[in-house]
Amino acid sequence: MTTKLVYFAWVRERIGKPEEEIELPADVVTVRDLLNHLKGLGEEYENALQYPDVIRVAINQEHVEHSERIAGAREIGIFPPMTGG
Repeated sequence: MTTKLVYFAWVRERIGKPEEEIELPADVVTVRDLLNHLKGLGEEYENALQYPDVIRVAINQEHVEHSERIAGAREIGIFPPMTGG
């Protein structure tokens, strides 16, 4: 499954690109699986996602929990923790 990933704020800075299209293996089913898979793609991903529990994710522009299934996602946004202001 090819999925568009969009990175925001310091996640984007640490990975070194604003977005990418990536082919995901069949065993990547949930957001949690996705984050774990990405961490294995290289040092820049490991650095950006070293604390996956604080990473926020949106599927098709709607924020979701890490247990959410990603099947059918057109776009997945990956964000650092956000604060109000």
